[in-house]
Amino acid sequence: MFILVAILLVAMFFMSSRTRKQQRAAAEFRNNLTVGTKVMTASGMIGTVVDVDESADQVTIESVPGSQTTWLRAAISKQIEEPVADDADDENTTDESDVTAKGETGSTISPDATDVPDDLSSLDTAQREYRDQQRRDADADGK
Repeated sequence: MFILVAILLVAMFFMSSRTRKQQRAAAEFRNNLTVGTKVMTASGMIGTVVDVDESADQVTIESVPGSQTTWLRAAISKQIEEPVADDADDENTTDESDVTAKGETGSTISPDATDVPDDLSSLDTAQREYRDQQRRDADADGK
């Protein structure tokens, strides 16, 4: 019985120490916010810090140019890192002159690709006409 209690106490100690460590790191991040940092709030809004008011413990965030909102410092959850362009992406891009010089088209659609209509007008109308006829017949029988 004593061993079971000791194991539970040790497990609780490790879990709480990890939580305290995470809370300290988050508080340190919030206290060191600077203008120009891209952040995400706890509610999921992403923006750039444009002003930090130390006295009121508030941060002004600009989500889109010209749209600024004021948040409590505690509402800032994490810093968003800007994606870095991979060199591999640069290698895969082809210059348009390379494609046309080979006599190929710039299209990425294969010739045997299925064409999907973007409206119902080009779908098979036979089934629709059959259903419409059945509805008309049912309406005529019911009158």
